[in-house]
Amino acid sequence: MWITDFVIKCIPDTMYLKYMYRKVMGKTLNLEHPKTFNEKLQWLKLYDRNPAYTRMVDKYEVRKYVKETIGERYLIPLVGGPWLQFEEIVFSTLPEQFVLKCTHDSGSVAICRNQCDFDTESVRKKFNRALKGNFFYGGREWPYKNVQPRIIAEQYIAGAAGEEIVDYKLHCFHGVMKFVLVCADRTGEEKKVFYDSHWNKLPLKRPGMSSDVEIPKPQLFDEMVQIAKIFSKGIPFLRVDLYEISKKIYFGELTFFPAGGFEAFEPEEWDEKIGEWLVLPNR
Repeated sequence: MWITDFVIKCIPDTMYLKYMYRKVMGKTLNLEHPKTFNEKLQWLKLYDRNPAYTRMVDKYEVRKYVKETIGERYLIPLVGGPWLQFEEIVFSTLPEQFVLKCTHDSGSVAICRNQCDFDTESVRKKFNRALKGNFFYGGREWPYKNVQPRIIAEQYIAGAAGEEIVDYKLHCFHGVMKFVLVCADRTGEEKKVFYDSHWNKLPLKRPGMSSDVEIPKPQLFDEMVQIAKIFSKGIPFLRVDLYEISKKIYFGELTFFPAGGFEAFEPEEWDEKIGEWLVLPNR
């Protein structure tokens, strides 16, 4: 495994992305004249390397950025960290419920609803593996390359009795929110639905995505759009993830490359249609 990881890290970015695009998407990656959304995301990985992006994907540093940009009231409160190692965490100082996150990658999250039932050992193994990795190399998502691996603990946020926690992923192009992916957990099964900026359901999905459900427009949707506009101003593409809980908006994260730019759309022509909205900057 060590040799494999070493070899992967030695492969030049352009060569690696062309290989992965062919392997995952089954197509040749056109970097000279990219047309589709997924192709253009690969182009941006190589040629839009704004140092500010590193701060925006760091789950600890982005909190300062959010505070400066839209205000601290949108942040889920921090209850612990940052820690460089899992062993630094003193669980007796944390509340009964909390959420652990690695700051440098995507998916290293552990939810604690009750400390008595929290499997500390399995979480320790998971997080220690994650802290040794560099998320950049898997998909060459440049903003992650120089993020310092750390762990933070956020407050566990729950809605009122019976209130569903819904994740709104607003897709923005040069400061304009074009569509939103709504992720909701209905009766234990996650539902994902695309809506346009006027909350019209789009005839669009990702492979394997269940979209046969209608999700009500959030009360604070207009405010969400304004927040997304602020974050994405001057950026070719940015996905802004937000929550609405108990009539309040909470910041989730900022994403430059959904699914790493390696996930198709159904129908397929939407990949090129969305790509038309993404105007690439000068190289």
